[in-house]
Amino acid sequence: METVAQLETDPHPTLAAIRPIGWVDALDAWVVTGRALAIQVLRDPETFTVDDPRFSTAQVVGPSMLSLDGTPHKTHRDPFESPFTLAETRRRFTQPVQQTVNTLMHAIQQTAATGSDPTAPGASRLSADLRPTLAGPLSVAVVALSLGLPPASADTVLGWYTAISASVSGISAGQRATADGAAAFAELHKHVAAGIDSSDSLLATAAHAGLGIDEVVANAAVLMFGGIETTEGMITNALWHLLTHPDQLALVRADPTLLPNAMEESLRLEPAAAVVDRYATRDIELPGAKIRRGDMVTVSLAGAGRDPETFPAPDTFDVRRTNARRHLAFASGPHICLGMHLTRLETLTALEAVLNLPGLELSPGSPPPHGLVFRKPTALHVTWDA
Repeated sequence: METVAQLETDPHPTLAAIRPIGWVDALDAWVVTGRALAIQVLRDPETFTVDDPRFSTAQVVGPSMLSLDGTPHKTHRDPFESPFTLAETRRRFTQPVQQTVNTLMHAIQQTAATGSDPTAPGASRLSADLRPTLAGPLSVAVVALSLGLPPASADTVLGWYTAISASVSGISAGQRATADGAAAFAELHKHVAAGIDSSDSLLATAAHAGLGIDEVVANAAVLMFGGIETTEGMITNALWHLLTHPDQLALVRADPTLLPNAMEESLRLEPAAAVVDRYATRDIELPGAKIRRGDMVTVSLAGAGRDPETFPAPDTFDVRRTNARRHLAFASGPHICLGMHLTRLETLTALEAVLNLPGLELSPGSPPPHGLVFRKPTALHVTWDA
């Protein structure tokens, strides 16, 4: 029987063994790992709802578009949608994202050069951990920009986010919400509420659309949560995949038009948000599973991305895979990721910048992706030529 720790380290053998659906004792849930079945569940909110007291994120931040279905879901989501269409994303965010990446990369190179000892062995190489220096600060800056949040340091926002994320992940693993998570959300609540006074912010737009302050804050929290988590995970996972597969990196270097597909292939193999939870509203029989009303049904986006019926050689990282974009990393149905175009823009911009570093390599011992609900490396240590 698999433990939560084993699933956090490497869930993929278990997900393959139970495909398309199976009961996992460690999660006390049915886990859907087949792609077609995952789409069926995600697109049927009447049978598989998020609106349940057990829903982990709602326990930490309160009801939001993430934890409501039907008309309430639409009421919460609609005021936030307009800036995140593909056309609006490109128009509003292409330049600021590029500027932010340029600023962060300049700081990374300056810090690495300043901290190096020119007389030390291997002094021709510079090093950095790209998770806290690039992926995290970029995601925080762009989320704050998109919502119109009052200024706050990236470290402060990342601190709140880390505490809230840990609390949500713990609930999914059967633990209680943490005091640290509650305290971080209280600080975030004060910060977001202050932004509602800004007449041109997305927060103000949502408030004017009829959402109360607590509702605006809850939705801002899940958008921040999703925006930071998804982007940070996408960047670090994609770089980890490319740097641990030199042959695939060589293909991308030889043909840079492959980079967007390499990003999609990384999303397929290791989506930053690996699972989403649903709750059965009625008894229903799925292939190989008799689900009872109230059962938790966890959709493994990671499992769906490795379904061999859709993806031949599903465990292979192949930047030329023709159908890589058929992954479900952004879910499907009414809860499909609101910011998927923005996080793709951020990730691609960051990847292009990092891959320009000469002689880029992953440092020995840099950790692989890890996590149950959210999967990414805890650090991304790299070196490059000075």
